[in-house]
Amino acid sequence: MSLTRVAGVDCGTNSIRLLVADLDPATGELHELDRRMTIVRLGQGVDRTGRLAPEALERTFAACRDYATVIRELGATRLRFVATSASRDAENRDEFTAGVREILGVDPEVISGDEEAQLSFTGATKELSGEHGPYLVFDLGGGSTEFVLGTDRVEAARSVDIGCVRMTERHGDDFVSMRADIKKALDQAAEVVPLTEPFEERGATLVGLAGTVTTVAAIALGLPAYDSEAIHHSRIPLADVRAVTERLLGSTHEERAAIPVMHPGRVDVITAGALVLLAIMERTGASEVVVSEHDILDGIAWSTVL
Repeated sequence: MSLTRVAGVDCGTNSIRLLVADLDPATGELHELDRRMTIVRLGQGVDRTGRLAPEALERTFAACRDYATVIRELGATRLRFVATSASRDAENRDEFTAGVREILGVDPEVISGDEEAQLSFTGATKELSGEHGPYLVFDLGGGSTEFVLGTDRVEAARSVDIGCVRMTERHGDDFVSMRADIKKALDQAAEVVPLTEPFEERGATLVGLAGTVTTVAAIALGLPAYDSEAIHHSRIPLADVRAVTERLLGSTHEERAAIPVMHPGRVDVITAGALVLLAIMERTGASEVVVSEHDILDGIAWSTVL
């Protein structure tokens, strides 16, 4: 078996994540060595100011220094660093690029929303051969949500500016205006990616990615602590997503923080994220969402050898 040890970094609006893995392109197997996530809130204030805040950059660079140590110790021979919504929007993204290059020795690739969607699709579906295609994959991030429809290849993809951080910063607790904003964005996505027809006509599978989806799933499953194995490929019915969303809407900051599976960095943005998730499920007509812990990060890793 010929394995290649690679590292992938996904730097989003809310979090930065690292995957170090051995890949076997011949069999399509990924052997995970290290997977970690740090909440850095890189997108803090970007929607309002158009710039990356100095403190947000420093939090991100501190995480990069930690990741550089892991990558070096595990001996990865290839590294790809992908940056998404927040750095794509920022006027001072050159400052971000220079900092990452100095710490990790590679330039962060500020990719388009369409490329982001395709990487997410690869990561999410590479091991879903037993599920019923086509797949509608959505990656619900901090600043944007990517939609991609396909079977063994991508048929349509679109990124729209709805994410848990962006919606929280834009609307606060005005959930009426937030829902209207989400609906408008889904209308935009549907201009390119059919959101309803695949489920009505082709029996598609809805696959949800990223921290909002996995956190809502963990709450719906009643887990006493965050458990990736229990969450990965779980099927969460629409009724359960609706119940969790209603619970979050009626909760205080302290009540959300006390939920055992809640990461501290998601406490103040999870309600907005849940509203986006619920709106997607209601719009598509999907009876359930298949939750994947494998997402754009896995797609980034695979992209270094494919």
